[in-house]
Amino acid sequence: MMFDFDLARMGVVYFHLLACCIAIGTVFMSDLRMVRSLLRADEVTVEQDHLEGLQTVVSRALLALWITGAMLVGMDVWAKGAPVLLNPKLQAKIAIVVLLTLNGFALHRIVLPALQRVTCMLHLAPSMRQFAVLAGAVSGVSWLYAAALGVGRPLNWKYSLTEIVMAYPAFIACGFMGMTLLMTWCSYRRQAIGVRAAG
Repeated sequence: MMFDFDLARMGVVYFHLLACCIAIGTVFMSDLRMVRSLLRADEVTVEQDHLEGLQTVVSRALLALWITGAMLVGMDVWAKGAPVLLNPKLQAKIAIVVLLTLNGFALHRIVLPALQRVTCMLHLAPSMRQFAVLAGAVSGVSWLYAAALGVGRPLNWKYSLTEIVMAYPAFIACGFMGMTLLMTWCSYRRQAIGVRAAG
């Protein structure tokens, strides 16, 4: 039986998309859980088991993405030659995944340990809270942006690298500002509830 390159590539793409879906689903549900808890008037507790599970799932999914992504690039270079690497869409995706990986290290080494030391995420120091919000915005936007690039075949060779990533920082800024406003509002609301309860 002869080796079927297209079938093999399809198999790698399948596992690549599966890992991406698992990561995006996990991050989305975690973010939704956090926002829902922030919108409640009661204490926003940090669940240690949830944080550890989130870290494990996303780390493994990111590793799987790196492995399958490298396989796909290698297969395309083998089949079409090195000029494949000059595709601006591919360059944008690699750059975003690199940033996503660095941001993941920051989340796992700085943000999650800080969250594990408090009983409520609003109890974080202001600077750490802002850093956590920024890291969270980068994470959410990067996963979604990388997924969009992964399925965006019409983008191949059509736009420059600058044009492709132009919206990326704007989305991060919007996510950061939105979460900052939400957490500020929740903090003021908690203080108001505390004043009313004391009165």
